[in-house]
Amino acid sequence: MPTSLQDTTTLHNGVKMPWFGLGVFKVKEGSEVVESVKAAIKNGYKSIDTAAIYQNEEGVGQGIRESGVAREELFVTSKVWNADQGYESTLQAFETSLQKLGLDYLDLYLIHWPGQDKERFKATWKALEKLYKDGRVRAIGVSNFHVHHLEELLEDAEIKPMVNQVEYHPHLAQKELKSFCQNHGIQLEAWSPLKQGQLLDDPTINEIAQKYGKSAAQVILRWDLQNEVVTIPKSIKEHRIIENADIFDFELSHEDMEKIDGLNKDERVGSDPEVMNAGF
Repeated sequence: MPTSLQDTTTLHNGVKMPWFGLGVFKVKEGSEVVESVKAAIKNGYKSIDTAAIYQNEEGVGQGIRESGVAREELFVTSKVWNADQGYESTLQAFETSLQKLGLDYLDLYLIHWPGQDKERFKATWKALEKLYKDGRVRAIGVSNFHVHHLEELLEDAEIKPMVNQVEYHPHLAQKELKSFCQNHGIQLEAWSPLKQGQLLDDPTINEIAQKYGKSAAQVILRWDLQNEVVTIPKSIKEHRIIENADIFDFELSHEDMEKIDGLNKDERVGSDPEVMNAGF
């Protein structure tokens, strides 16, 4: 179990990825994202997760440069957007992301959504494999892939995805997907771990939080880690960025973990990967 914000999980290719990081979905380009990245790094975060579609890669890069922390100490993730899928267009999209970020390499590059055309995401994956073999990215993976998408990808993949980043929280525990990923050595990572704030009023979670002297958010994020799921909550407020990471000094009991597991109702706050951008 991770005991500090700097603790890492080892991906199947030996690369170490922090268990905990900052997500910047819906964080505005410009000073908002720059300050949020700087606040996170100043307070010990090493992992920053962005994507082409967030349109804030330039600000993320600026925040990294202004943080004063050496590039090699950080773990930076970005993702190829749906419209850029395909072999050549993915290679081009990667260059654009690197240029915007002002970096020489990425630590993790993901296919953002599977879409409905498996041949297309397979071609995208071939591009990611090339980037990986060329040393442009330290690890490659996918996002929002269900079990059947992973099975389809694995039919032809030369390199197995290292990470699958999905919507994951107590209302969407994705048990089958989690065990598939564990069995295949694919690290599961949670986006929207707090269900965009919707879980913070849950009575069960608040009752547990009171018992440990923690906030509802801290209990949920701790539940992620004890389930061996990497997590990247988003915040633009420094005090919340600090609070989110203050989860390494307590451990949820087996009984409390089970109570939170019992909240699952297979309910999403984000798009369903089966229908997301059906036409792309």
